[in-house]
Amino acid sequence: MAAHDDNIVWHQHVVTGEQREQLHGHRGAVVWFTGLSGSGKSTVAGALECALHRLGVSTYLLDGDNVRHGLCSDLGFSDDDRRENIRRVGEVARLMVDAGLVVLSAFISPHRAERQMVRERLAAGRFIEVFVDTPLSICENRDPKGLYKKARAGELRNFTGIDGVYEAPVNPEIHLDGEQLVTNLVAQLLDLLRHEDIIKS
Repeated sequence: MAAHDDNIVWHQHVVTGEQREQLHGHRGAVVWFTGLSGSGKSTVAGALECALHRLGVSTYLLDGDNVRHGLCSDLGFSDDDRRENIRRVGEVARLMVDAGLVVLSAFISPHRAERQMVRERLAAGRFIEVFVDTPLSICENRDPKGLYKKARAGELRNFTGIDGVYEAPVNPEIHLDGEQLVTNLVAQLLDLLRHEDIIKS
């Protein structure tokens, strides 16, 4: 039987988020990659995690496909399910930030409202929206999972960019050109994380 709201009390731990950050030597934050399928989100996020790992930064990469194997395995791709997918991921990311990690989240996350929802669950300066802006024609040409081909053939419905909406960020913390070299994009992201005082080195 589910507990009533008035029976649920937030437990304040003895070890604080600030103390965890001191242990890690950097601040916790969510770096949220958004863009079309095939835009390069996961590739850039993975390359950034490697770069941060080399710098001694404690990270975790949340990838759209990976979380659907477990945490969100019960969800489909309707608008409601997409919203719930992002809500769950946002809550997990928030807990990881409290643990002092730099969380890299690579999700199409097509709706501005859901991305804003995650931002509002975090303290100011802890949500960094990264728009990997790659033209649809390039994404469709890459088509790493063959999804665009299926969508064009009518085998995949509500696919973002074809018959599903994608709402591009209006004012992201950083706007990346998805056609640039990954090394250039990672360098831009590291500069931003230093500027935002998330990492020191």
